[in-house]
Order: sequence, then structure tokens, then C-alpha cells
Amino acid sequence: MKILCKPEQLKRDFSQCGFTLIELMVTVAVIGILASIAYPSYREYVKRASRADAKAVLLETAQVMERNFTEANRYEKTSSGTTINTAWLPFQQSPKEGTAKYTIQFAASMPTQATYTLEAVPTGTMTGDACATLSLSHLGVKTVSASATKTAAECWR
Repeated sequence: MKILCKPEQLKRDFSQCGFTLIELMVTVAVIGILASIAYPSYREYVKRASRADAKAVLLETAQVMERNFTEANRYEKTSSGTTINTAWLPFQQSPKEGTAKYTIQFAASMPTQATYTLEAVPTGTMTGDACATLSLSHLGVKTVSASATKTAAECWR
């Protein structure tokens, strides 16, 4: 293997300076193999982090719903009589700022006097996520939608 030239060598012999094409190609191949292994792991880590943020927002929103229940003794209205719907929720997306990766909303059935179910629906880069839609009910039951390829225990871990 040839080494990089030192300034004093440049004056004497150019044939012993630099790298050969084969050495460069081997280096590029090694970098390519490492990248092909690392990139999928990185993507999975980013998805897990986005999912964790969505779970945190769901739990925080559930706390807001429980505080309202403490004041109004019901989930579907505030103590002042305002109807609670998705627009009333403190957060409509996850992350709270920036590009939405999950949309926070109530399940198909809006909150009733005694029940609610919040959902984090994947959007943008999270569309097609293995956990699909994350749900949290008034009882604290954590589920995923039927289209999820992972179990609720794996997704809510």
C-alpha cells in the first residue's frame, strides 16, 4: 500500500504517492456495506422515537381529559358547558411543533359522558408504520389498530 506523500517526497518520486484505484474501490465497498447495515437501524430508531413522542402526547392529552372530568364530572363537556371535540384538545399533532408525524384525535365515537378513546394516527413519514394507529381509552387501555403488524405490548413498550 502506498502512503500519502510528504512535502519533501514530492520533489523526489511521484510514483510512490497516493492510493491505488483498487484501494479506493475497497474503501468505497466497505463504506457501502456499513451504510446498508446502519441505515435501516437508524430509520427504525427514528420511528421508535416518533412513536414515543406520540405516546407521550396521548398520555398528556388523557391527563387533560381527566382534569376536565374532575371539574365537570363528564368527558364530553367542560364545566362551562363547552362541547369537547378534537378541536378542543390541547394538541392535534405529534410532535407538538414542526412537521406532524401523528394526528391526535378522538376515535370515531366522540367522548361520551363516561368514556373517550384518543388516537394517534400516523401521517407523513410515519404512514405505514408497523404499529399503525395507537389508541388510549379513558380506562388507560392501550391498543393498536387491526392493521398493525406489531402487538400492542410491543408498540406501547
